[in-house]
Amino acid sequence: MTETDAPTVVRQLSTPESAELATLASVFEDLQFVLKCCEELVARLARPAPPDGDDVVSHALWSAALIAYVRCFSPAGRTGRLTEADLEGTGLHGEVRQWHQMLVTLREHLTSTETNPRERFVIGAAQGADGLVEGIAIVSAPLPAVEELSVRQTGRLALELTKLVDERMEQQQRAVYESARGMSS
Repeated sequence: MTETDAPTVVRQLSTPESAELATLASVFEDLQFVLKCCEELVARLARPAPPDGDDVVSHALWSAALIAYVRCFSPAGRTGRLTEADLEGTGLHGEVRQWHQMLVTLREHLTSTETNPRERFVIGAAQGADGLVEGIAIVSAPLPAVEELSVRQTGRLALELTKLVDERMEQQQRAVYESARGMSS
């Protein structure tokens, strides 16, 4: 830069167009996060299971991926967020809406504040031969771990939605640029 060149100044925009672009950028980043979680999960699932059978990292990655995925969708139809109608624009075949609904349900299960999403517990009374209660038994059964096919399908859906959001971001950037050009300095 020479002495006569003025430095570039960046001003924050607070317009409806810029707010929508910021939301789209947030959705795009969440979908990228889902993809990264799915890639790491596929790699982890290819390795032997931990000796104790409790793969806490895989559970954490799957939970984080589902939380980020569902956050991309707007329950109230806010601009910039995805809707179920967008699932049709992915070009994927099959029961895409049903898969999406299953991911939403899984996210609700994994973020439950009332039940343990990893195990089910049953309490029993241990009885002796005479039928009298001798103690209490706590029995747990782990819920099935995430499967590679589920991770791959979710990653593929996130990838296709990323392409859709990227196209919208390009359009919205043009709208923000045109809006900003009309502003005074």
